[in-house]
Amino acid sequence: MKSASITRLNHLPAHSRLLAPGWLRALGVYGYDTVEDVILASLITGDPLLLIGKAGTGKTFLLNSLSEALGLEHRHYNASLIAFDDLVGFPYPMENGTGIRYIETPATIWQAESVLIDEVSRCKPEHQNRLFSLVHERRIQGLALPKLRYRWAAMNPCEAENSDDFYEGSVALDQALADRFAFVIEVPDWEGLTEADRQLVADARGVDVQSIDQVGLARAVEEGRRRFAKASDELHQTALAYSAAVATQLLQPAVRLSPRRVRMLSRNLVALTLISGGQPQRDVFLTGLTASLPQLAWGVRVADPVVRGAHAAAWDLLTQGPQVRWLSQVLLETDIAKRCKLLFQEAPSRDTATLAIRQSLVQLPKAHAAVLALALLPVVRDQPAAFGEESLAAVMEVAAPILEIEGEAKWKLRSDLQPKDNPHPMLSECAALLESLPPRRRERARQLFYHCIVREIPIAEPAELEQHLDRAIRAVSSHLKSTTSCTSC
Repeated sequence: MKSASITRLNHLPAHSRLLAPGWLRALGVYGYDTVEDVILASLITGDPLLLIGKAGTGKTFLLNSLSEALGLEHRHYNASLIAFDDLVGFPYPMENGTGIRYIETPATIWQAESVLIDEVSRCKPEHQNRLFSLVHERRIQGLALPKLRYRWAAMNPCEAENSDDFYEGSVALDQALADRFAFVIEVPDWEGLTEADRQLVADARGVDVQSIDQVGLARAVEEGRRRFAKASDELHQTALAYSAAVATQLLQPAVRLSPRRVRMLSRNLVALTLISGGQPQRDVFLTGLTASLPQLAWGVRVADPVVRGAHAAAWDLLTQGPQVRWLSQVLLETDIAKRCKLLFQEAPSRDTATLAIRQSLVQLPKAHAAVLALALLPVVRDQPAAFGEESLAAVMEVAAPILEIEGEAKWKLRSDLQPKDNPHPMLSECAALLESLPPRRRERARQLFYHCIVREIPIAEPAELEQHLDRAIRAVSSHLKSTTSCTSC
């Protein structure tokens, strides 16, 4: 029997598959059948793609073949050899002295529609930092690249499982850079190929043959982009609910997905669902999760049982009834006071409220999670029937260190200044704000600010964070007053 949630999800618009299985074979690329849909999803979203595999496994061939089939203006750079001037051209000052221009060559990046950064794990640190903005925001030297649609990269494994797998000079990617690649795919090696694929791969007649779009890849990509732009809110909410749930499940075995990664995962799942026909499917979501984990790029392999266990728990959440839409609504709400009100007034069940609280405390930036924990503490403590012991434990784990601050504020002192002349920059900014607040608000904000400073949690805008805290506490106070009144009645 289908649950209410799955029945409702089956009302999502159905589509035919964008491409029949085996479309990569038609481009002369063999052995990649299991990741075809992930490759197509990356073409639809246009989000960065990283291939990880041993030498000679066809990573570069695959990506160059895609650019040929799509007729893209393509650039292929070897990150271990390239000089930065090869990317941008030779700089020279503008005649009016207002800036710098670059002399373009056929190899510069300015007109590129797709770019492959090969051997990215062998890139010099200074170049890796410069490539960060290219991968993250399609910019180089602070200048936009409006024609650039696709950012691809390839690397050898940086893990050394045995002596044969060691690659001299291939190092783990910086985690911040790795986290900018939406799709991270481990490509198959010889032992992962069927006998038929081995024969095709070994056939030298396929070398230097241009890939021609015989399967309608370009049309499929454009249709996929259209579907992706019009994807329903329900599909997005389902993907988000799963992504947030699986991120929470992975925390127990100490596998962290950043809030950015959770957003990327939900976006990847929407694209994969649209490729496969428009309906969320268990195996499609597992494929999306596996291809969205960035850990392998910095040399950490997440064990398959861990991934499958977290996936099973998250997928089960989607089949337990009407809480999917509510949970998605809670996790999409950026206003902390409104998120509190949703938790108070509309939770389908105590277990679902507990799950929403736990996921919120993980999903939110640490400073905002601290605000939520401080605001929720009186409610989860005084209303056990509505929230339960697990909610209280989750909130106390975050709130307790705020209420009992231990430690010292750390910052770098200039050797030529005394501490009194060289105050902690965040402490100074927060202190000025605290002086302007009414007494009760000042004491609450002081606890929060000092906690963040001691724990070295960034505070982007102290005034904005304090307003979040004040509004959330007002929402909680209003709720507690209304429930007390109802009880007395």
